[in-house]
Amino acid sequence: MVKGARILQAAVSGTTRPLASNRNSSGNRMLSAANRGLLSRNLLAESSFPLCRQFTSSARSMQQKDLPHQASSAAATAKKSDLATTSTVKDSSSLTVGQKLHGFVVEDIQTVSELKLKALRLRHQNTGAEWLHIDRDDPNNVFSVGFNTSVSDSTGVPHILEHTTLCGSEKYPVRDPFFKMLNRSMSTFMNAWTAHDYTQYPFSTMNVKDYENLQSVYLDAVFNPSLREVDFRQEGWRLERSDMEDTTSSWQLKGVVYNEMKGAFSDAGSLFATRAEQQMFPGTTYQYVSGGDPAFIPSLTHEQLVDFHRTRYHPSNSRFYSYGNFPLGPQLERVSKMINKYSCITPIIVPMDVTPYGEKQVTELGPVESVGSPDKQTKFSISYLTNDMRNVYETFSMSIFSSLLLNGTSAPMHKALIDSHIGSDYSANTGYSPYTRQSSLSVGLQGIADKDIPLVEKLVEESFAKVYNEGFERRRIDAALASVELAYKHKTSDFGLSLMKSISTGWFHGVNPVEYLKVSENVARLRADIDGGKFFETIVDRYFADSKHKLKYIMLADPKYSQQHDQREQEMIQNKLSTLTSSDLAVIDEKNKNLAQEQMKKEDLSMLPTLTIDDVAPKSARYALDMGVAGECVPVQWRTTSTNGISYFRAINDVREKYPDLWPYMPLFCEALTYLGTKSRDMPEIETDIRLHTGGISFSPFVSTDVAHLGHIEAGISFGSHCLDQHIKPMYNLVLELVRETNFDNTHRLKALLNALSTNMFNDVAYSGHMYARRLSASTLTPEMHALEELNGISQVKFISDLARLTDLSQVVEKLKQVQDVIFNKMTVRTAITTNSGSVDDNQSAIENFLSMYPHKDASDAISSKAEANAANASKFVLSSSRFFCPLPFATNFAGKSTRTVPYTHPDSVKLQLLAKFLTPNYLHREIRERNGAYGGGASYSALQGVFSFFSYRDPSPLETVKTFDRSIEWIAGEHTVSERELTEAKLSVFGDLDSPLSVSEEGMSYFTTGITDDMRQERREQFFQVSANDLKEMAVKYLAPKISSQVSSVAVIGEEGLAMSGDWKRVNLQ
Repeated sequence: MVKGARILQAAVSGTTRPLASNRNSSGNRMLSAANRGLLSRNLLAESSFPLCRQFTSSARSMQQKDLPHQASSAAATAKKSDLATTSTVKDSSSLTVGQKLHGFVVEDIQTVSELKLKALRLRHQNTGAEWLHIDRDDPNNVFSVGFNTSVSDSTGVPHILEHTTLCGSEKYPVRDPFFKMLNRSMSTFMNAWTAHDYTQYPFSTMNVKDYENLQSVYLDAVFNPSLREVDFRQEGWRLERSDMEDTTSSWQLKGVVYNEMKGAFSDAGSLFATRAEQQMFPGTTYQYVSGGDPAFIPSLTHEQLVDFHRTRYHPSNSRFYSYGNFPLGPQLERVSKMINKYSCITPIIVPMDVTPYGEKQVTELGPVESVGSPDKQTKFSISYLTNDMRNVYETFSMSIFSSLLLNGTSAPMHKALIDSHIGSDYSANTGYSPYTRQSSLSVGLQGIADKDIPLVEKLVEESFAKVYNEGFERRRIDAALASVELAYKHKTSDFGLSLMKSISTGWFHGVNPVEYLKVSENVARLRADIDGGKFFETIVDRYFADSKHKLKYIMLADPKYSQQHDQREQEMIQNKLSTLTSSDLAVIDEKNKNLAQEQMKKEDLSMLPTLTIDDVAPKSARYALDMGVAGECVPVQWRTTSTNGISYFRAINDVREKYPDLWPYMPLFCEALTYLGTKSRDMPEIETDIRLHTGGISFSPFVSTDVAHLGHIEAGISFGSHCLDQHIKPMYNLVLELVRETNFDNTHRLKALLNALSTNMFNDVAYSGHMYARRLSASTLTPEMHALEELNGISQVKFISDLARLTDLSQVVEKLKQVQDVIFNKMTVRTAITTNSGSVDDNQSAIENFLSMYPHKDASDAISSKAEANAANASKFVLSSSRFFCPLPFATNFAGKSTRTVPYTHPDSVKLQLLAKFLTPNYLHREIRERNGAYGGGASYSALQGVFSFFSYRDPSPLETVKTFDRSIEWIAGEHTVSERELTEAKLSVFGDLDSPLSVSEEGMSYFTTGITDDMRQERREQFFQVSANDLKEMAVKYLAPKISSQVSSVAVIGEEGLAMSGDWKRVNLQ
């Protein structure tokens, strides 16, 4: 499925898509919504969509020994079975180049010491299928199979195939085994995605039996899919009456991918970047939208889909990837049995090399962004063709060049374009893109006036000329390379998956994937080339001074764009209807009825593999923590473990429920700390030091509910950093400098920051609208959710857009100073340090020095007194029930409903969490996604917030979905009998979340942030085992039945202005 439009394909490592806001703390910009990832089967992991498992930070108790997860007897048996198998076929540690194993021959073996791994490249003798195995001591094992799926049209055939492939297969002939396996597994990740020119099906898990189960389902899905027409019509597109029982009702276009891509193209940034890329690469596969353009998706036929699978999903066109500490031999054997029947073919490849066309300018129309200034709605960028991405070293060099050119306040383009206030932020496609055969680099602005296009072009050219004449400051270069090296030493829980993403694009283009792993070699080579002189200046001369392929792309905002888009859809429907006879329409009606019956059919799922409760470890992992004190009174949580030479620091400053009038300013305050600079140093200088010495410094608002009382919250700011152990002292000093000395009087930079935040927050609503809908619906129910709505919800989007329109920022400056004064206080701060045993003393010394100069609130301070007075007059939270409608110029919708329930420690909390896990696959997925055609929907339960929520994403009928939320409760409370199998699956899903691996930096953080101890977590774990089927029914009746919950529930819909809203809906307007 999709993560936006096709430009979404920039999420894997290496890209540099800078923004002036949404920054990480080192001064680098995070990706915009338009550039966040691949066209994926699942919704974004970061959006908490329940189709994709999220690891939960587990609390750790104090002063206990580290204990691994206890392997169950079943899991241990499975592991012994695997080891027995490999004893006859040899494991990867004993393989040699040239050795043959299960039809594969080992072509290359290389050790990459800095990543502590061994890489083995194998090739299947019969078909030529390639396999990369990464042997590494990591329990979170990964497997993926992928295919080159370059396209020659914009019908979205690889994207729709990616969906329908997972809708049943020869061995597993059930409807959508992919989604059904989510609750029969303890996977740490399950997904599938379509990129520019390839499609991948990855999963990860720490359980050997689970690994075998998922591998079997994935392999049968891609090589032996059912590809039924009924699934194509559900997942791709179909004509359907608005009322299937009324033959006189109007016709509409439906389908999961169709609606998904309508939503993706509603994101103005995504649309801009997609269209610009299409214009950049005419005559190649990249001139088409691999995820599908809604204007062309209805041209795809079922026959074309089947033919695409036949020619593309072949072992000769495949790449297999495995990672972790599971034996390789059994995996090779299982895959070999699946593909041995194939013979070698020559894969179909659509042209990927563009013929240079010199310079071209294209102007197209796009939607208006309602939060922006009416006279500054234009988007403009200049794109340059750069290197062949198959040259690994040159691609690496270009990514560093792009970072130096664009990223951070010290970057030449940032100084020229962002600091000038000509536009609100970089354009969505700004940055280096190595995801096409011939890479490109784009620079542009959004939120500009038409008349300023020549000025932007002039500033871009002058910036390139300046780099050619002066190069980059050496300290900035060293800082950029230091960031790369630190990033590879940082131990993450999803390292294997991240590694796969970083090598995939090049691998599918014929590059030896191991070359991407040799980071130290590339860094050393680049340093040597830079020392040789004029290295980056040569890049400017080669690609930008006299470009042979250059695109100037303009998108003008048309107030009638959305209306005309709807008109074109209706014209497309009418054109299709005009070619159909009454008999044809009767056939379509019958097919739609058959689809509806198919969606409601009770299936026998017994053939699907599954884990059982016996496969779940009875005990949680424990991490040793020590509690200390620094600075005379400040609590310090110590976690001493293997950190690969990195120290991690985190702090929380709590103001409890005080100063609610300042809460809306806290997100801006956190952004400003790493953007404005100080009174003695400007931000570019500080930023370079941050990148030289740390992995970034982050500040963010913090809110947490008391585990025993929903009415009590802790609120404030969380901040932290990490660094190599030799940089411990400068890390703490840099954090302290920002805390104490940030210059909030720098209104010039503050204005630039507000402009960028306003634009990007609005775009984020189009991308993550379901999260905003849930947050808005829950805002009336608990103090925490009320605070989160103000901090990170629709209310915050409106608040920042209003501030961005101000010409006088003096009041904003005063508020930010008040926040600084009341937040940073030695008397209310607590800290946590994760480090190795050899660096404890250095951290202890540094934290003592840090706290000796940390602000200590003086009660007589004038600003503090004023903040206290405002806080005393602020209104307290009052529970209420409401219905919200937020109209936006999108061609898609989102719905959310939330109900207040019980706190974390209440015995019903675990039952409610299981109920949410039960409702999504057993009712909501079928009704919201399969029948209604939304991209996704489901239920979720936040145990820490005490809120039960429903949501839908990119939903064509959100008002009907709101009714579906209530019907799901009526269904489980009434007619449905919860089977033991269904209950077990819900429990497996919960335990999969609980037992997902943690990054070393997250170990112990749950206790630090929430106060949940090991014993509390273990007690909750044991309660999950005891929940019965009747408990789920009881929870539905007790808390969620509409008559019971009406006073503690709220609903929110975000979407099209034209929705037929009637009744007591409260409009929330962003303008």
